[in-house]
Amino acid sequence: MPVIACLSRISVFLAGLALVLVSFDAGAISQRDQAAVDAITQRMEAAEAGYREALVKIGHADPSGSADADRALEDMEDVVASCSRQRGCSVTGLLTTYKRLLKLNADLEADDDLLDELSSDEIGHHMTSFAQDVPEAARAAALLGADDGHEFDRMVQYNPAVQEGIRRWLTDMRGAFLTSYENYQYMRHLMWPQYERAGLPEALLFGIMAKESNGRVHSTSRAGAAGPMQFMYATGKRFGLGDDGTGFDTRYDAYAASEASVSYLNERMRELNRSIELSLAAYNGGEGRALRVYQGSGGKDFWHQDVYQQFPPETRDYVPMVIAAAWLFLHPREYGLSLPRLDPKPAALRLEQPASIYQLTICLGNRGVREGYMRALRNLNPRYQAEDWLPAGTTLRATTRIVGLYKRQCVQGPRAELARELVASDAGQAIVRTGPVTALGPATVATAAAPANAKPATTTKRRYQVQRGETLSSIGRKFQCDTSELARNNGIKPPRYALRPGQELSLEGCKAGS
Repeated sequence: MPVIACLSRISVFLAGLALVLVSFDAGAISQRDQAAVDAITQRMEAAEAGYREALVKIGHADPSGSADADRALEDMEDVVASCSRQRGCSVTGLLTTYKRLLKLNADLEADDDLLDELSSDEIGHHMTSFAQDVPEAARAAALLGADDGHEFDRMVQYNPAVQEGIRRWLTDMRGAFLTSYENYQYMRHLMWPQYERAGLPEALLFGIMAKESNGRVHSTSRAGAAGPMQFMYATGKRFGLGDDGTGFDTRYDAYAASEASVSYLNERMRELNRSIELSLAAYNGGEGRALRVYQGSGGKDFWHQDVYQQFPPETRDYVPMVIAAAWLFLHPREYGLSLPRLDPKPAALRLEQPASIYQLTICLGNRGVREGYMRALRNLNPRYQAEDWLPAGTTLRATTRIVGLYKRQCVQGPRAELARELVASDAGQAIVRTGPVTALGPATVATAAAPANAKPATTTKRRYQVQRGETLSSIGRKFQCDTSELARNNGIKPPRYALRPGQELSLEGCKAGS
């Protein structure tokens, strides 16, 4: 199911600065306070200069431009926070800066060639809005209620249903929120660009993903919704998702699911007067229902009783919970929410030896991350199950930190050996069996006595009978098989890889038992 991406940091402040302005003290200030105000002003000027330079890099396709822009925007956030606490600091002046930034973004969006034509000084002159690296900040600010009079502004900031959602995310669901945030950071480079290009806010992308799947790409509901954005099969197929010809369902792919969700949301927004609430209601409760309710109500908003009561309880809960997650994504400090610091810079990991994601998870450890790297590796490589035996030379999506840890701890040494031993372990070998020893049968003896140049006899070594409780993955580990290849050779369809006790499998391509 679809989503809407990054409510830009600038637009966030535009929505929240009104609260700061109420407490602004314009009276006389001391020399000490004035010195602090001057220092804040200098910091803002430096941040603007940094952002200006980042725009030049972006205009020349320099990959470091986006990171530099992010740093500059983070500096601006810190400056605004400092100003709000400093007596005599004019938050209204910072608001003017943000409005200028929003204007530049609109100009750049109207003319894609403008970035290439502007010099650093000219960008400084036009520095009145976000640029290409920020998703339609003007529209995002409007969605957050920048003096446009929409109900959305009051709903996000003051609606008790959204406030209840925030309370739930901050109490019994805090762990789920933080897990969602961690998972999203690793996948951000795959998901966010689609929303950015479409002008959809990132915070809403995060909110939907957090509510739908907690950022687990292999999540599948009982109703059949699948992937990080939880597309139903038929809906996903309409937007290009499904079997890619190899047996892999692209609903589980973060990039493809994000791209489809953009198309879905834009379609809903066009139908529903760009209403975020109704688009979310359609996402969860069905697009046909949402359109009928909207048209039948004469265009009333989601929170009107005539509209609200026509959606099922699940949808009435879903809409405010998504918005609450998005709001916390934008305003973590306000709620005392410390978001985990990660190092998600993407990098390619080429396996030097056969391994599984389970094995890598063990040898990588969890230094710097609470729960280790299994979820990150699975999310970034959705085609592989955690138990799949991956041959040497396989290239996985990873991060620079994971690649560094792999080279230090997973190729050789005690941690690498321990990981290999643990994933190869078979609980069945722990059982002490008693009873008569079975004698070798004629076929076995004949095979053992055959001359070296004789053609091998057909034996049962290349086939295996499934035992109760076994899965395709556990069998793959036992015989060192690539699980995907094992499934293909035996006509077993993903993603469930269902087996039945007594089923006979071909072990063609497996290392052990051959």
